[in-house]
Amino acid sequence: MPTHSETRTLPYSAQQMYDLVADVSNYPKFLPWTAAARIRTTDDKGDHVVVLADLVVSFKVFRERFGSRVVLWPDKKVIETEYLDGPFRHLISKWTFKDVDGGVDVSFFVDFEFRNPILRGAAGMFFNEAMQRVVIAFERRAAELYS
Repeated sequence: MPTHSETRTLPYSAQQMYDLVADVSNYPKFLPWTAAARIRTTDDKGDHVVVLADLVVSFKVFRERFGSRVVLWPDKKVIETEYLDGPFRHLISKWTFKDVDGGVDVSFFVDFEFRNPILRGAAGMFFNEAMQRVVIAFERRAAELYS
């Protein structure tokens, strides 16, 4: 089960980075391997919002749709994602955003495992590089939007 965790300090506000990551429908514009995104439902629960979303991930011959439950905690500046359906055995991720002197600390954690043993093996070989590319893609998108 590959996991990845990192924290970076960026020259933006916690609100800006939270808004960027919460905007799932725009992921195909900048996120590597994301071919499409669709919001199924959005349910405002008062202190948090639950979004059911589908992403289509495409990498070489691999193309899969998977559904996620994204929980947005605007006051805490936290975004939690859990897998609903698709090619994974499980997938969870968590983003936290904290204003600090000179910007924001962005913390990201992901833990997932593919159902398919071939994909599971391939993921192990490129996982860390892929996660670094994802984080860099969010940094670049922030620079485009906020600089």
